[in-house]
Amino acid sequence: MNKAPYISVIVPNYNYARYLDLRIASILNQTYTDFELILLDDASTDNSVEILEKYKDNPHVSHILVNEKNSGSPFLQWIKGISLAQGKWIWIAEADDLCEPTFLETCMHYIEMYKNVAVCNVGSVYIDAEGNTIDECVYPWQKETNHPDAKCFNGKKFAECVLYWQNETRNASGIVFNRAYALKLQNKEWTKFRYCGDWLFWTLMAIQGQVVQIYQNLNYFRQHTSQTAKGQSSGQSAIEDFKVILYIEKNLPSISYSKRKLRHGKEARKIRHIKNERVKKLVSKEYHKLFHSSKLKDYLYFKLHWHLKSLPYILTEEKDREKVTRYNYSL
Repeated sequence: MNKAPYISVIVPNYNYARYLDLRIASILNQTYTDFELILLDDASTDNSVEILEKYKDNPHVSHILVNEKNSGSPFLQWIKGISLAQGKWIWIAEADDLCEPTFLETCMHYIEMYKNVAVCNVGSVYIDAEGNTIDECVYPWQKETNHPDAKCFNGKKFAECVLYWQNETRNASGIVFNRAYALKLQNKEWTKFRYCGDWLFWTLMAIQGQVVQIYQNLNYFRQHTSQTAKGQSSGQSAIEDFKVILYIEKNLPSISYSKRKLRHGKEARKIRHIKNERVKKLVSKEYHKLFHSSKLKDYLYFKLHWHLKSLPYILTEEKDREKVTRYNYSL
């Protein structure tokens, strides 16, 4: 009986034929080789399937599965891959992204230093459709000259002080995570989201264990404006943001009332910048419905904290993020 691989690499694809060979090559060229490769296609209309079939005899490839009908959600494909995976650790390598050959080796080096790791995240560089660098400073730490090689954080504190404010784990391609913890989330609400399911998924993952952040740029995150712009222009991504915030609050009851009001006020501030009046009205209606509060009052609460941020006892997002360092284990 063959030994199960230590890592399962899942490539969910939809119409990214032009990137598939480069992506798969970046996986097969990893210096860490104890992995299986699961190739998934969500009923692509380009020649993706033809390209995937070229790899069917590669010893790393354990599955090539093609949907007859598009699932309508990238997160349903995630779950499909997770359920097929045999490895203890999972890497969802998005079909259009790239990575350094040492990505897996580096992640496993730091994961094995700690117990109960749920999520391991590396630094990312944004690239365009042609692979040109757009931004090398995606995360706050990338603008610092002095930082350690990596840190390990208490997952609940990381979720409460970092992920609650924004999705700090922006790209699945830069993350290796614990399969056992992921299987517990198969029937959770995150799979029903269109735009923000990953934010909720990483938060629910973090709560279960520890979070390792590696301060090296080992991932290349390709930027496409079409899908993001669609969600923003329709207001649906903003509405999903509200729902994710509420789910996080439900799973982290330790978040104080004042902090919740401040977080809601941050969303109220974003609404003020929506130019399309129809979309602004739609998003505002959902804001009141979901948060059961006044958008104006929440915005003023947020603005007051901003003006008084120099006072040591006034909470801000930046101060809250700094709190998590009290619970980290530096390497």
